[in-house]
Amino acid sequence: MTAAAWTFDGVVRLTRIGTTYVIFTIVIGFAALNTGNNALYIGLTFMLGCLLLSGIASKGGLKHLEVEITDVGDAWAGKPADARLRVHNRSRIWNVRDVVLAAADLAQPQLIPLIERRREMQTMAGFLFHRRGRVQLKTIDLYTRYPFGFFLKKRRLTIDSEVIVYPRLLPEGPERDAFRPAIGDQTTANRPGPGGEIHSFRDYVEGDSMRQVYWKKSAGLGRWVVKQTEAEATRTVHVVVDPYRPHGVTDEMFEGMISAATTYVHEALNRGLDVVLSMPRHTIRSRDAMAAQAMFRALALLDAVYEPVHQTIEPGAVVFAVGGRGTR
Repeated sequence: MTAAAWTFDGVVRLTRIGTTYVIFTIVIGFAALNTGNNALYIGLTFMLGCLLLSGIASKGGLKHLEVEITDVGDAWAGKPADARLRVHNRSRIWNVRDVVLAAADLAQPQLIPLIERRREMQTMAGFLFHRRGRVQLKTIDLYTRYPFGFFLKKRRLTIDSEVIVYPRLLPEGPERDAFRPAIGDQTTANRPGPGGEIHSFRDYVEGDSMRQVYWKKSAGLGRWVVKQTEAEATRTVHVVVDPYRPHGVTDEMFEGMISAATTYVHEALNRGLDVVLSMPRHTIRSRDAMAAQAMFRALALLDAVYEPVHQTIEPGAVVFAVGGRGTR
């Protein structure tokens, strides 16, 4: 995530100090013209010079600032996500003070007290995204009253950054309790039963260990097949998400279904269950943290379809579709 280009927006407004200073400058100017006093002319020249220096310093300081967004943590819709802002002052002359960074997706503006010339500083910032999916971070606004506080100046930095925002999790409360898988419950296991005996065979999915591949059966069928023991089946949650969106279904209803499925998967992973997430043309099995991120990423990028999509649903799978959740 790097900086791309600057656009200059100039003076946003006069500050209270700046307004007083400009009025006083005008008064001194009239007095100098009416009296012809050289001391007043000198004072007027000095005051006008300070205004000019203020404009040059603020513009020159902001012009050489570069902002980079790095180390964005897991971003969930509706929850703050931490990221690192790296600000580099490439100016050889100006130290810039009291720079405020603001953007539409920043949870709150960030104040940087001082950025010395030819130096770089880093700060943590919170981003708040309201919808899941691929979010483009396009601009960051920089404000400063440097150097004298007469004017509030702004420059807009155009950036090219992208964040994948995971779906919104259901809030804590009775509604969320319906999406807390229980170990051993028929709704969260294909078939309960302790032991190390082979329970069933299934197709290989992303995240499976190659040690589970049943080579003899795979060779006979012409595709990879893995074996699942009874003990593993007890702790396996097979979740199927149907992206079909019938006519008349609102965006809120569809997003609510995605949030419900994401909450269910999130709770199952937190309880140490093995999750198999199936969507059209995509199946992921949780084996590590990276696989869990792949699940949430896939749910974040899942688009609605307007024609029914064929999916293979195993017995005991938990199906999420618009209109409700069910177990088959």
